[in-house]
Amino acid sequence: MNSNKPSVTSRLYAVWYRHVRVYGRNIISNGLPPFLEPLVFLVGIGMGLGAYLTKMEGVPYLEYLATGLLMTTAMFTSAFECSFGTFIRLEYEKAYDGMLAAPITVWDLLIGEILWAGTKGFFFTLAVLSVIYAFGILPVGLSLLTPFIGFFTGTMFAALSLLVTSFVKNINHFNFYFSGFISPMFFFAGVVFPVSNLPKIVHPISEALPLTHAVRLTRALSFPGEIPLLWADVAYLLLFTLLIGLAGVRRLKRRLID
Repeated sequence: MNSNKPSVTSRLYAVWYRHVRVYGRNIISNGLPPFLEPLVFLVGIGMGLGAYLTKMEGVPYLEYLATGLLMTTAMFTSAFECSFGTFIRLEYEKAYDGMLAAPITVWDLLIGEILWAGTKGFFFTLAVLSVIYAFGILPVGLSLLTPFIGFFTGTMFAALSLLVTSFVKNINHFNFYFSGFISPMFFFAGVVFPVSNLPKIVHPISEALPLTHAVRLTRALSFPGEIPLLWADVAYLLLFTLLIGLAGVRRLKRRLID
């Protein structure tokens, strides 16, 4: 009987593919808002404020902002997917009950969720990058690799959002997560202006925020030679995803089994 059990890869792919099929049914309404939001911000803030700011950390301000928005796109889409999306599948749709009736484990299910959120991070980073290229804001180069950072950013915030979801009993409580943590990172993680411009007392907080490291890596690829690639940021993304992901999966596993 065990010999007929699907492989781990097949089980993870089944969870991932299920989400692709469901998401694809309403691709316009699902995909357009996360795609347009950073572009509106880029035009409104980048071109408006960019008229008064020439450079930020040695690069044109519009380019500086654009590279930060690539990662906020991955952050928001994956955070929504594994908070509101996971909660709805868990509490309202009861989708996980049916999925767990198949030959998959809770670990397969939740790791598949994280991988799906990472895929969305990759896709939306690539979509926004394509528009940035089309408008000539960034030259084509190593920034082509930024969607892969978008993938890891997506998995990182997916892991964090699963951990938050494991504590949430009422869907309205996610407002505290987004208003009190996700949205403020926009201004404390170096997206709009450098972390160095913040008061020194805030610097340790900024360094602790996951988005700071993703944005820093994106800029290191987008402006090679000007901003060094910091391996500490790579280690942060991987360790954060692993440790927070393990905690979130273990807590949600108990909730699913109960």
